[in-house]
Amino acid sequence: MATTKVLAGARVVLPSGVVDDGRLVVEGTRIARSAPESAEIIDVRGHWLVPGFVDIHNHGGGGASFSGTADDALTAVRAHRLHGTTTVVASAVTDDMDVLVRQAGMLSELAEQGDIAGIHFEGPFISPCRKGAHSEELLRDPDPAEVRKLIDAARGRAAMVTLATELPGGLDSVRLLVEHGVIAAIGHTDATYEQTVRAIDAGATVATHLFNAMPQLGHRAPGPIAALLEDERVTVELIDDGVHLHPAALRLAFRQAGAERVAFITDAMDAAGIGDGRYMLGPLEVEVHEGVARLVEGGSIAGSTLTLDRAFHRAVTVDGLAVEDVVTAISARPAKLLGVYDRVGSLEPGKDADLVLLDGDFRLKGVMRRGQWVVDPQLG
Repeated sequence: MATTKVLAGARVVLPSGVVDDGRLVVEGTRIARSAPESAEIIDVRGHWLVPGFVDIHNHGGGGASFSGTADDALTAVRAHRLHGTTTVVASAVTDDMDVLVRQAGMLSELAEQGDIAGIHFEGPFISPCRKGAHSEELLRDPDPAEVRKLIDAARGRAAMVTLATELPGGLDSVRLLVEHGVIAAIGHTDATYEQTVRAIDAGATVATHLFNAMPQLGHRAPGPIAALLEDERVTVELIDDGVHLHPAALRLAFRQAGAERVAFITDAMDAAGIGDGRYMLGPLEVEVHEGVARLVEGGSIAGSTLTLDRAFHRAVTVDGLAVEDVVTAISARPAKLLGVYDRVGSLEPGKDADLVLLDGDFRLKGVMRRGQWVVDPQLG
């Protein structure tokens, strides 16, 4: 018989709102409606109970990368679980196509095992004008045949592909991705407003790390940012680490799109959860200093060292966002985008018992995944 736990007394964030002095029943790996008298009662008064975080854009952590071996990928998965991310999409960076195909095969096996929620290809189909921390000599136009190679290599586990949709083949590649049930994301792009609108109409539904690696908002040439923010079909990724976005820019995007169209992401690289030093991001060397990752050559920002527990804390305490809205953007919206909201993304009976316990100051105290403590809060 499955062990039943009752987490009692916390402020529980449900899809319907916040319940003070709430109770959450965990039976085995799932959230249950009721508990037997023999259930273990865990007193979590003074805490917040929120769904496990869902990260749709993550390159690594714990000193390891999703672009390395299977063991490296699992190290990164475990590192982010310690910070509340119970569902993660593994993001690959620009590399030689043969390398990406091999990575896709390896990561697809981890997805089949349930260790990751899918694969995101950020590159190589991006603009050299907005390449950021991607190797320019390995970039290529989004030829649908090449895009199809990655989809096939992922064996049904491709979750998302980031494209500069203004490049030759961009719109046809968007349509191809949509046909195969893969999210087409607009990013690392030099597109105009009009070109971005055409890509959205073709089926693109995500803005890869909005504001970053794209033309900035202008009053005569609004560029992609205006098109992505104004269209209700688009979910915008935001990196809330205090480096990628000024708080005012983040609040502007959040107000315009609303929590239901925002996905907080980490865009994390190997150093997340580790610290300063030298690391590799795909084929490029990165220096992390005071928590900020930059390419050794050129100095471009190279992903982040962010974890989603820090993003949650900052969103509430610095940006002044409502807790319920942060939960939507960090759990529910990304889960819906991935098509896994029936299992994760909210605290509802029948779903996986994936949850995060935060103290009154929104600091992480406990993490549970599928009914097992990953970070045990050591409460009675």
